[in-house]
Amino acid sequence: MLRASLTVIGLTSFALFAGETKVNMKDLPPAVQKTVQEETRNAKLKGLSKEVEHGQTFYEAETMVNGRSRDILIDSTGKVVEVEEQADLAAVPAAARQAFEKQGKVVKVETSTKGSNVTYEAVVMKNGKKSEVAVNADGSAAKEN
Repeated sequence: MLRASLTVIGLTSFALFAGETKVNMKDLPPAVQKTVQEETRNAKLKGLSKEVEHGQTFYEAETMVNGRSRDILIDSTGKVVEVEEQADLAAVPAAARQAFEKQGKVVKVETSTKGSNVTYEAVVMKNGKKSEVAVNADGSAAKEN
């Protein structure tokens, strides 16, 4: 089950990446510009992109806050849909941390917040290969929305 989830996550990540287009602030709808300005007040804006997923357009603001990456996904109305933030492995719930460590050496950890739902994502290294793992706080495989 976890292996299938990893494959889905990898394919989904590839599909999102393949559909991304770099954009400038002036190219964003006014409501999205406003959200980006509000969300980057205490951050360094590293880049902006536009992506279409299931026929819906989203905008992503890549930022750095206190030396950590923070990516914000915004819909075309300016609503924040998802926030991914770099995290310390020690800050991840024990069950999630154990699920990551079963898959290999943890290289990077992020929290992903969609509304009130928080999942944990990690890049793990095993036998010289990197893969992505996404789990819930209880260590169960996280489902893509």
